[in-house]
Parts: sequence; C-alpha cells; structure tokens
Amino acid sequence: MIASEWLKLRSVASTHYAVGAAALMVVLGTAWSLYVGTLADQRGSIRAAAPEEGFLPLVQISLAVIGVLAITAEYGTGTIRPSLTAVPRRRTLLLAKTAVVAATTSVTAIVVIFTTYAVSHLVAGDRAVGYNAGSLGDDLPLLLGSVLSVTVPALVGLGLGVITRSTAAAIGSVVGLLFVLPGIAPYLPPPWNVRVGAWMLPNLVPQIAGDRISTRLDGLLPPAVAVAVLVGYAAIALAAAFVAFDRKDA
Repeated sequence: MIASEWLKLRSVASTHYAVGAAALMVVLGTAWSLYVGTLADQRGSIRAAAPEEGFLPLVQISLAVIGVLAITAEYGTGTIRPSLTAVPRRRTLLLAKTAVVAATTSVTAIVVIFTTYAVSHLVAGDRAVGYNAGSLGDDLPLLLGSVLSVTVPALVGLGLGVITRSTAAAIGSVVGLLFVLPGIAPYLPPPWNVRVGAWMLPNLVPQIAGDRISTRLDGLLPPAVAVAVLVGYAAIALAAAFVAFDRKDA
C-alpha cells in the first residue's frame, strides 16, 4: 500500500514542482553567500543570517503543498473513490499516505537544507560572515529542527486537506500557521507576546537549538518541550483527520 501511495505521489506533476521550488533554497543560499562574502571582503567582518534559516520558509511552504495535494488532488479528481474501493480500511489508507508524505518531505528537507549549509560554508570560506562561526556539531540541533519544521507543516497540510477537502483552504490554513499568526505575536502586549509567540510553529526551531526566537522575542520553551510542541501540531491535525476520514463519505 505504501508503494501504491508513493507511486501516486511521484506521478503527480505538482510533487516535482514543489520539490523543485524547495531546491531553490540551494541556489538562493549560494547567491546570498556570494553577496555576504563580498561585503565581508569590503568591511572585514559582518553578521549575516544563515541561508538555511533565512530561506527555510520557502522550503516549508513548498513541501507543505505536497501534503495538501496528497489528499485534495484525489478529492478533486474523484480518484478517492477507487482508492477506498481498493483499500476499504480508511485509517490504513490514510496511515500509508502519512508515511509517504513524511518520508518524502523529510528526505527532501535533509538534502536541501544540508546541501545549502555545506555550499554556503564552502562559499564563505574563512571570511567572518557570522553564520560560519560555529562547527557542524554546534549547528546540528538547528539543522535537524529545521528538517522537522518542514515535515510538520506537510503533515498538518495533509490533515487539513482531509478535513477541508479543499486545496485552497488547506494551503491557506498552513500559510496562516507559518506566517500570519507568528507575525502578529510580537505585537501583543507583554508578556503575552513571548507566551504566545513561543508556541508559534516557526518560532519553535530556534528554541530547539536553545537560541532566541528573534530580536524582539526571547525563547521560553526548553528544547525538548519545543520539539514536543512542534510534533504536537502534526499529531493534532492528523488525529482530527483520522476522525473526519472515518466519518465522512467520499
């Protein structure tokens, strides 16, 4: 069944487009590294954002589309009915989709993020650009947290796709979780800006690495709790999806 779901996913053109869009991080990261390297040559040293952090939202939203379309494409074309005829156990079918989406987005995220990290450090060389100050061991928690932060929105998108059966509604909801709500949190009155902002999906990655959320917000959650909260986003969305998938007709 997993092989069947994998065949469905890779045979859809949108999957390739989404992976291609995510892979743009490597190109943009290289261009950014060349730019900040030039600035470092002129100024002696600068403190630039790491490209695998700065361009992470591109990968998150690109691969979240894979999770959404893994189910909404079938609802849109009506192929969900043959799928349920072939696999009448709905939870088993959804579990297979979940495994394929998680594996596809995780592997893609690992390749894209670690390639961007390696290329940006290679381009930066010995220049003092800020993001190359630490070792791979120092940066590993942030890199792994970034990979997880890509897989989670894809699984949230899958869950919301099952619940809404609408590509636009599911993608719009993921965009709200990734960009809209986290953008509002810093402007809440203290201490709610920190309390609410710390639980926002994109703000969990820095806390996994034990860093500040941003220049406006300090971290609030310990790394282990931040990981649990991040996984909790996917768990809640998928739990609701399993209930809805069981109860609604195709």
